[in-house]
Amino acid sequence: MDGVYSRLLKKGNGFMLKKNKCLDLDRVFKKLLEDECIGSQSDFVEHLTQQGFEHINQSKISRMLTRFGAVRKRNARMEMVYSLPAERGVPTAKTTLKSSVLSVEYNQWMVVIHTVPGAAPLIARLLDSCGRNDGILGTVAGDDTIFTVPVMDTEINEIYRSVMQILNSDDH
Repeated sequence: MDGVYSRLLKKGNGFMLKKNKCLDLDRVFKKLLEDECIGSQSDFVEHLTQQGFEHINQSKISRMLTRFGAVRKRNARMEMVYSLPAERGVPTAKTTLKSSVLSVEYNQWMVVIHTVPGAAPLIARLLDSCGRNDGILGTVAGDDTIFTVPVMDTEINEIYRSVMQILNSDDH
């Protein structure tokens, strides 16, 4: 992992490097919560450090647990572990768009975004406002799911990257 990141950094992509590392850390952290296998904050620190993430400490883990809304519960083996809550609450005025997004996935036809209940229409409106310049033909939103359709002849992974960049923008 360090070799790829150092090559990117040498090419002058420091900003993209930071965003990519944050996205990777969030993805790995969320996966650990979904797997319900980590029982302490120090276990998170140890696991993420072994995965090659730098500057991971207990206070960062604590902030991430709060941001993801993690709860402690007993897993199938009756061990106390951190996990994602069964369902996150309705967004409030202080909720950021990024924290309302639960997952972003794609197949060969579209990007599907899962959000907390009630957040999908607002996020879809944001994506629609970005529109064709970002390769987005349009969106269809329910209460907690958004289908994002690409403009013709646009690679779906380009749309995925555009959506991730829009959702991770500090302006939203």
